[in-house]
Amino acid sequence: MKFRPCIDIHNGSVKQIVGGSLSDKGDMAEDNFVSQQDGGYYGELYKKRGLTGGHIIILNPAGSQYYNADVEQAHKALAAFEGGLQIGGGINNENAKNFLDKGASHVIVTSFVFRNGEIDEHNLSLMKRAVGKERLVLDLSCRRRGDGYYIVTDRWQKFTDTKLCRETIERLRDSCDEFLIHAVDVEGKAHGIEEEVAAMLGGIDGMPATYAGGIASFDDLAKLKELGRGKVDFTIGSALDIFGGHMRFEEVCDFGKK
Repeated sequence: MKFRPCIDIHNGSVKQIVGGSLSDKGDMAEDNFVSQQDGGYYGELYKKRGLTGGHIIILNPAGSQYYNADVEQAHKALAAFEGGLQIGGGINNENAKNFLDKGASHVIVTSFVFRNGEIDEHNLSLMKRAVGKERLVLDLSCRRRGDGYYIVTDRWQKFTDTKLCRETIERLRDSCDEFLIHAVDVEGKAHGIEEEVAAMLGGIDGMPATYAGGIASFDDLAKLKELGRGKVDFTIGSALDIFGGHMRFEEVCDFGKK
């Protein structure tokens, strides 16, 4: 159970948002925290602590007026911690290599692989050919709808018809190096984890998976460890003191090393 730090970038700034509030229209989001530091600062911070496997997420779409500023922040983070961070947000087979060349260890993909509500096998093959299975992370971020949790795309705004379940995970596990799962309904709210999602990830054997969403205390981490059977890595954003929260970054780092 490893701590995987994050660098979320929106409107040209490193920030923490309420995940479910993100909207491409007007580049809007409900902010929890907007940092005065740039991506390079956080990349250097994570490098000093040896926190490999964290992720950068670009939250504006490619057509946004802020997209280039987001990419500039991402490049600063990658330069500060070359080979130590993954990157996601608008990744496809054409731009993925550029981010790897800039120092990303992996690229993280959702929307390009899920089209018309389902897994697009052709696009998945394109991604594997572009970067290789060993440098591909599939983001299975999800929201609750009806009888379960469904994968969401386009910066968590659009539901697919693909349910997050054991069958989906087994279908995809041979196509990537690991999974990243944001529980979007609790993302940025610091009100506790989605226990069903955590338990589902705990059922994955032999495949790295990282959970993000709602962690607000060490009790939440203990619950995630129990439900995830000690195998699920974790991300904390808004609750960390480096992002304006109350959980001490140093203590979280120590928890992840125990």
